[in-house]
Amino acid sequence: MLRAFREARPGTELDVVTLSDANAAIAAIDAGTIDAAIRAVSLPQRRLPAGIRHSYSHLFDEPEQLLAGPRHRLANAARVSPAQLRGHRIWMPILPDGSEWADYFDAVAAEFDLRIEQAHPDFGTEPLHDVIADSADVASFVPERMQILWPDGHDLRRILIREPALIYPSSLIWRDDNPHPTLAALREYVDAVTPVMPEGPYWLPPWSSLR
Repeated sequence: MLRAFREARPGTELDVVTLSDANAAIAAIDAGTIDAAIRAVSLPQRRLPAGIRHSYSHLFDEPEQLLAGPRHRLANAARVSPAQLRGHRIWMPILPDGSEWADYFDAVAAEFDLRIEQAHPDFGTEPLHDVIADSADVASFVPERMQILWPDGHDLRRILIREPALIYPSSLIWRDDNPHPTLAALREYVDAVTPVMPEGPYWLPPWSSLR
């Protein structure tokens, strides 16, 4: 999305940084260290300081896919529904308590009665992909737009999740007294662009402001 924004407004200066979670991003915005963030805001779990605003847009939505190895029972499916994932083991990297990722996947597990486990110990995504590549019953979730490289021979499968699509929602977060002209331009861009949503019904967590 940020690449598209910069292409639409050539010459715009952006300094893109990565922070650990929504709490860190909100604190940095409040301190004036950064001008804006795009993060999931799980309300009412996450309180925003006075003067901090957030605007949810479908432009930031990220549908989840199932990542499975060639031996998995769903490996040859073009698409699956959340109901079809019941009884399967879904492994995720460590989801820190209080993080927006933990809030999201807790909501997914509760809504669809799924078995979502955190990989222990957490050696990162590459060892997790090694496990998935060799397993007949372990899979994982990955965002549709995330680019992933894996070794030759893994033959991992990215399978659409539909009926409904599982949507990870994010918001644009900023201070309402920040006069930065690029921030104003970014907000205008987000309001003007029509997002492309996956076909069919989709699911948002209960704390999403546009559920």
